[in-house]
Amino acid sequence: MKVWKYDQNGINTDQLFPGKYTYKCSTAEEIRPYLLEDLDATFSGEAKKGDIIMAGRNFGCGSSREQPVVGLKDIGVAAIIAKSFARIFYRAAINQGLLLIQSPEAVEAYSDGKNFELNADKGEIRIDGELFTFPPLPDKILEISDAGGLLPYTRAKLKNRK
Repeated sequence: MKVWKYDQNGINTDQLFPGKYTYKCSTAEEIRPYLLEDLDATFSGEAKKGDIIMAGRNFGCGSSREQPVVGLKDIGVAAIIAKSFARIFYRAAINQGLLLIQSPEAVEAYSDGKNFELNADKGEIRIDGELFTFPPLPDKILEISDAGGLLPYTRAKLKNRK
């Protein structure tokens, strides 16, 4: 697991997935090679399942495209930890089952090479043994994330009603 930390505020959806590809890419496989192209050209080729992204305030601002979230979920990003999130990105992440955690203190404390542990169920982040807590995520959000997104979650709920 690697933590990809970007020390900037206002990382927008064009930096996460360039707008010039919006109508050229519709599947996760097509989206993946262009993820973070304008922010970190190494990310799409090196990111692995279980990796974490850390960033500043207003992460995911900009247009309401779903491609960044779809691609990050497909590549296997376990969570994005930021000082704050743009609301439309936050909702898109819930819909796709991508875990978002707001923890300004943890973002400030982390730097490359430090040990990092995340326990989303308990609302805990440990960085070199130092504990940072965040309010545990609502059960429904964790259930949606565990199901792989809102559509699989809803399908399972409907199937269980029958």
